[in-house]
Amino acid sequence: MIHPDTELKFVSEQIGFGVFATKDIPKGTITFVKDSLDIELTEEEFLRLSQMEQTQADKFSYIDERGMRVLSWDHGKYVNHCCEPNTMSTGFGFEIALRDIKAGEEITDEYGLFNIPVPIPLACGCESCRGELHPSDHEVYADVWDEKIRSALVHTKDVSQPLWEILPAQKRLDIMNYLSGTGSMPSVRVLKYYPMVQSNLA
Repeated sequence: MIHPDTELKFVSEQIGFGVFATKDIPKGTITFVKDSLDIELTEEEFLRLSQMEQTQADKFSYIDERGMRVLSWDHGKYVNHCCEPNTMSTGFGFEIALRDIKAGEEITDEYGLFNIPVPIPLACGCESCRGELHPSDHEVYADVWDEKIRSALVHTKDVSQPLWEILPAQKRLDIMNYLSGTGSMPSVRVLKYYPMVQSNLA
C-alpha cells in the first residue's frame, strides 16, 4: 500500500504516469508497505499468462528476494525510478522517505533494488543518472543505499506513520529494537534474489 497522501498524475508521453505527494511527507516516513491485497506471481504463474498479461505484469511488478513478482493493487505500481530517489526499499521490507518530500513533488524510487534480470535504459534526467540499470547494481551500491536508509530511519519515531499498522508485528518489533539500539538494521542485500541458491535449497 502506498502512503495515503499521494495521487496518480500524468508525467509525460515518454514516462507515462507517476505518483505525487498531496501533502508534505517528512524524512523517515514509511511510504510503501507490501500488504495482503498485493498480487504475487511465481515465475511459473507468470509464464502461464498471455503475452499481453505478461507485458503488463513485467512493466508494473517488481521481483522480491524470494523470486516472486509482486504487483501492487493500488497506484504504488506507478512510482517511477530516479537515480537520486526520495524513497527507497529497506531491508525491513518497507520503503522510506530518504528526505523531506514536498506537496506536489513526484515520489521516486530506486529500481536497482527490484532484482531486474536484464539492463534497462534510464531517463530519470537527474545529474547523477546512471544511464542504465544493471542486475549488478544491487551489489555495487548496497553500502551507499544502506547509509541513506540509516540516515532516514533515525526519524521514524518522530513523524506520523499512517502505514505503521500494516507492517507485520515482527517487523514493527525489529524496527523498534533497531531504533532503541538493541537490534540491527538489515542491509538492502537481503532484498537480493539469488535464483541458483533458491533452487538448490528447494
